[in-house]
Amino acid sequence: MTDFEARLEAATTPEDAWRALQDLAQETVGAKLFTIMTVDMEAMLARRAYSSDPENYPAAGTKEITRNRWFDQVHGRGETFVANTLDDIDAVFPDAELIGRLGCGSVINLPITEGRTLVGTMNILHEAGYYTPARVTLTERDLSGPALRAYDRARSLGPLL
Repeated sequence: MTDFEARLEAATTPEDAWRALQDLAQETVGAKLFTIMTVDMEAMLARRAYSSDPENYPAAGTKEITRNRWFDQVHGRGETFVANTLDDIDAVFPDAELIGRLGCGSVINLPITEGRTLVGTMNILHEAGYYTPARVTLTERDLSGPALRAYDRARSLGPLL
């Protein structure tokens, strides 16, 4: 049993499950900022379920899902979104200025899916240019399964949306 699996099994709150995934992501590819968004596609609502920086990105409330090119890529096609400059982030996220102030300039949004249904995204951010093709491949290969397992464990421990 890996450390991640042991921590998931021992989790008593959704935050414990997400923190285990955060630590695995940090070990695997690195992240200055880590968040989890859960989604209800029927209601078209998203919620930040977990944040490594609750002061700047609190885990609270819901927001309407906006249809844009990011939505089409991540929600529609189930593809990972990658941006490696603050300008690219600014093109799809209204909080690019805050992201830049936090020392981040690149992002990976990894879809978390059950079957073909999107249930959330794992969002990791780092300095500009950090998420190279090799790191994106590692993220998709080594973190997709754990992200779904963390989602399942978090959902079993409390509400996610």
